[in-house]
Amino acid sequence: MKPKIKPLKNIRAVLFDIYGTLFQSGVGDISLVANEKSKEREVLIRKSMEEVGFLLQDQKTPINELFMDTIKAEQDIRRDQGTPFPEVDIIGVWEDLIGQLEAYELLRGRTTRNNLMQLATLFEVRVNPVYPMPGVLDVFESCLDKGKSLGLISNAQAFTPLLFDAFFEDGPHDLGVEEVLCVYSYDHHFAKPGIELYQVAMDRLQALDGIKPEETLIIGNDMRNDIWPAQKLGFKTALFAGDKRSLRLREDDPDCKDVKPDVIVTELEQIPECLTK
Repeated sequence: MKPKIKPLKNIRAVLFDIYGTLFQSGVGDISLVANEKSKEREVLIRKSMEEVGFLLQDQKTPINELFMDTIKAEQDIRRDQGTPFPEVDIIGVWEDLIGQLEAYELLRGRTTRNNLMQLATLFEVRVNPVYPMPGVLDVFESCLDKGKSLGLISNAQAFTPLLFDAFFEDGPHDLGVEEVLCVYSYDHHFAKPGIELYQVAMDRLQALDGIKPEETLIIGNDMRNDIWPAQKLGFKTALFAGDKRSLRLREDDPDCKDVKPDVIVTELEQIPECLTK
């Protein structure tokens, strides 16, 4: 795709999606979106569990299948309660899964919040390797130089912010991102493409400094998850089309038929070109 850049007036805040926008992703998104029950994932989930001290007592039980089924069961419960796009807290999913295995004496090991977090992180980086998009630090610095507030709005889990520490040796807040503008799906139990995360962001922007949706630029790689719901609430939008694997145009999705982003960027460094001081 070719970039389509124009000046966007009166933008006071810039909120970024994470997977597929700030970070290249092996599956193009957070791994929970890829509902796979492959032999390869079975090997990786067992290896990850054993590395953090959980000893599996047999080789026949399909651990990865149970893991994905546990995610689906929790999502179904929340869907039945009226949440159209539910999100899970993956630490709780792991805790439930391990409890099931212990009940049938299929696993031995001590369960703590710390080793559950280690397990969730280790398995995620194995099934979904990621790497920063070119220009992440530069675009943050340029937006800050223009006086814009920075935020993150993403389908994410507790391990997601650790990506910034791992690759940049600083957390999001140390890189200039406002903590109050970090809106993660696992914190709220609903996910994109639902509008609820954007409503949370809208409320926080208003409380932060009276920032309105039309004064906020949302940047993402997915027409359905990022552009469509953001535009429904009046946000300005930028489609990031710089990574073929993660770009989601959703051309067959009826909800996206008439949706057009305000700008299209193929490099993160093009975003400041759209912002006036």
